[in-house]
Amino acid sequence: FGGPIVKDGDPEEQEKQLKYMNLVANAIMLSNVVDLTNVINQMIQEGKRVTPKLISKLSPYMRQHIRRFGQYTLDMDEKPEILKPTSIKFLRENLK
Repeated sequence: FGGPIVKDGDPEEQEKQLKYMNLVANAIMLSNVVDLTNVINQMIQEGKRVTPKLISKLSPYMRQHIRRFGQYTLDMDEKPEILKPTSIKFLRENLK
């Protein structure tokens, strides 16, 4: 995410940069998990065969869709949707 080199010699700045990179990476992975869960549940609802083996090949560490150097517009007045945690249907059924 931030590149392999921390470009500041100040130890406090280095620590901040590393923490910020971790925070961004974790936020991206959380977003990916939410998106993957929604897509998998939609596939199940559409009658597609989704197996634990298939899901085991997925990773929340996908980053190809991130535009690292893109232009972003932030609307600080717009509130995001509330995160509604859900589980994958067949996993939920197997836990009963």
